[in-house]
Amino acid sequence: MSQSTQSAAATTQAENNYRKTAPSPKPATGIQGSVLGQLPTQAKKPGTARKLVGGALLALGVAYLATRQKRKPSPEAATLDELLYFVNDRIEGYQRAVAESHDTELRGYYKQLVSQSQQFATNLNTYLTQEGGERETSTTLKGKLYRAWMDAKALVTERDEKTILGSNIYGEEWALKAYQEALADQTLTGAMRQAVERQYALSQKTYDRLQKLEENQA
Repeated sequence: MSQSTQSAAATTQAENNYRKTAPSPKPATGIQGSVLGQLPTQAKKPGTARKLVGGALLALGVAYLATRQKRKPSPEAATLDELLYFVNDRIEGYQRAVAESHDTELRGYYKQLVSQSQQFATNLNTYLTQEGGERETSTTLKGKLYRAWMDAKALVTERDEKTILGSNIYGEEWALKAYQEALADQTLTGAMRQAVERQYALSQKTYDRLQKLEENQA
């Protein structure tokens, strides 16, 4: 055997010995290995990840547009909202009458009018929300000032039954005028208009009865 052949055989033997003793490659460890092991096969592909992100952004966009496209209040809603201020005045006015009156019969009547006024407000608020508005529970500035003036007056003069009736009559006049204006602007139609017309008719009956009750007071 020549010297070159002996050298080549020695090299091959050394390579074989190294392969037998060298450690085999280990799988990825630590955070990288843990995350890669937990990811679904689909999620490891860049194309699928982009689809998932795109779908999430699309869903968010649809939700955002839905909130921006809420129904705007209609002209009917504006009319109902204004009328409700006076109906709420009516509620507070008769609640005050219940608290101040010492006549059992009149107090019972005032309680009925409180209940009636609350039903009016509930009915109108239902139509209001259907037309894109929000429930209205406020009273008019005029009503607030009037009740404050009556409180101040009560400190000087006694609030007898005739005075209480006079305040209720005055408040009912406001309500009637508000109903007349709501019906006159022609924005209300169909069932809404019929509901307001019924309330107006009942308010007119209340006004007439209050006037008779005041006349009967000594």
